[in-house]
Amino acid sequence: MKAIVATGYGAPDVLKIRQVAKPHPKENEVLVKVNASSATTADGMMRTGKPYFARLMTGLRKPKHPVPGTGFAGIVETAGKNVKTFKPGDRVFGETTLGFSTNAEYVTIPENGVILPMPDSMPYAEGATFGDGHVTSFNFLKEIAKIKPGQKVLINGASGSLGTAAVQLAKYFGAEVTGVSSTRNVGLVKSLGADHVIDYTKKDFTKVKETYDVVYDTIGKSSYSKSKNILTEDGLYLSPVLRFSLLLQMMRTSVFSRKKAKFAATGLRSDKELKNMLAELIEIFKEGRLKTVIDRQYPLEKVAEAHTYIASGHKKGNVVIIVEPEN
Repeated sequence: MKAIVATGYGAPDVLKIRQVAKPHPKENEVLVKVNASSATTADGMMRTGKPYFARLMTGLRKPKHPVPGTGFAGIVETAGKNVKTFKPGDRVFGETTLGFSTNAEYVTIPENGVILPMPDSMPYAEGATFGDGHVTSFNFLKEIAKIKPGQKVLINGASGSLGTAAVQLAKYFGAEVTGVSSTRNVGLVKSLGADHVIDYTKKDFTKVKETYDVVYDTIGKSSYSKSKNILTEDGLYLSPVLRFSLLLQMMRTSVFSRKKAKFAATGLRSDKELKNMLAELIEIFKEGRLKTVIDRQYPLEKVAEAHTYIASGHKKGNVVIIVEPEN
């Protein structure tokens, strides 16, 4: 089968299209013919092997899972003999977390992994993105921040994959939402339901007079120290981007401050937890309260080009890899 293979850590050109062995499902696994898969900022971090301590999990000298991509959507081709939930022909989507391997024509997934039937109304390209921005922002807003109706939430990076999901989810949970984006994306953020939008090219959001119960920095471009003055007395600064400074702030605020800095690696949650989040997101999608913003779609052989675009910092919403175009 065709797959993208990372030949080492480095720039996007380490990603090469290769012929590799088609995987065979174990007794408890399904073989999914991939129609669409994800390309994310996190994938780019894994490709570069930075921060370096992450290589303890991903491989010291080169990726131990050389095929990138974690989100997928496709059709079950075969099922192991012990699989009860899925059968050939089922439309499915999900996430492989630290297993990666979805930027390929086929991928195997355990039946009890992060895989669910895909709603009939959901295109494959949309399904492939759910495990990134949607699940991550759901985890931060509902599970970590425990967001409540009426709270004020500021989302930095509101036009990205995590940000576009976060704006919609925060509104769904009843918050008053302020998004931070560039001038060209103000309209997009407003269209997703943001009550207010701060154009960061004109105003520094950390110096506004408003205070917020939650500052969700989806892109890690700010910090707790810069944001603490706009947090309420028990406010939270959240970021999915791990930096050493954030670890220090987490330790210090856990003891010495009512205001807190928090980081979490959503992909390290258990498969059961992630699957439950995905199931809740499906219900929000079915209510018409959660849509996916897709910026660009690339064919499998142009994954390196997709990574280059993501690294440019101009991405809106999600980038999708189309492995098998829909009819």
